[in-house]
Amino acid sequence: MTASSQPAMPRLAGKTAVIIGAAGRGNMGEVIARRFAAEGAHVTVAGRHRQPLEDLATDIGGTSALCDITRKADVDQLFSEAAARHGRVDIALNATGWGLVKRFEKTTEDELDAMLALQFKGPFFFLQAAAATMKQTGGAIIQISSATATVMLNHHAAYMGSKAGIDHVVRCVAYEYGRDGIRANSISPGFTQTPMTADAAAMPGMVDAFVKEYPLGRIGTSDDIAAAAVFLASDECFMTGQNLQVNGGLTLRRNPTQAEINAALAAAVPQD
Repeated sequence: MTASSQPAMPRLAGKTAVIIGAAGRGNMGEVIARRFAAEGAHVTVAGRHRQPLEDLATDIGGTSALCDITRKADVDQLFSEAAARHGRVDIALNATGWGLVKRFEKTTEDELDAMLALQFKGPFFFLQAAAATMKQTGGAIIQISSATATVMLNHHAAYMGSKAGIDHVVRCVAYEYGRDGIRANSISPGFTQTPMTADAAAMPGMVDAFVKEYPLGRIGTSDDIAAAAVFLASDECFMTGQNLQVNGGLTLRRNPTQAEINAALAAAVPQD
């Protein structure tokens, strides 16, 4: 067998990873966890629902942990136990999120508090715990963000604002902890086929309204995001403090307006 025909070495072989937000069956966190495991990493999957986490950990030969990202004590314990079990944490990825669709003026204080807890305070705790754990050994921190932190979309202000805010905190971590060998980056999907978007994607005309704004001609998949996450987590990556736009070129154009979405949905309804 020639050198060029040798099987490729798994890109994350020997690394340990912690992924928060992997408790939803088929969600982006689960897809990324499976890809990391296939690339040779030992993966600890975490979230708020025990059974799907345990099932996933069994499937990928990893471990599971209950963790509510909005509780700092939970996040600190997650990283402390992962480091104690494996001696280090090489990769930390946060895939939690809440796709609240609500008019700006109708967004309630309770909804805003819940959004900030899940998409700003919680990720802040995650970044703190990951950086503290990796200070002696270095590692890769990855935050799943959103293209809507850059381009507009109607009725997503709380979601968009909190994603944009934590993107900037990621840059702060990259700036302050690069000397410790820590790389911190975020990934911005666009409209992606996940369980969170399944109901919207199933509406006739919805996907068509978005696809025309994607230069590569399709909306994204969790596999697209997992592939990018593998690169950011690997030793090949010489990036930090960056937001990787993995969305088929959406940010070269824009999301459809609400009026355009409504028109596409109406056009897809059979006329009597």
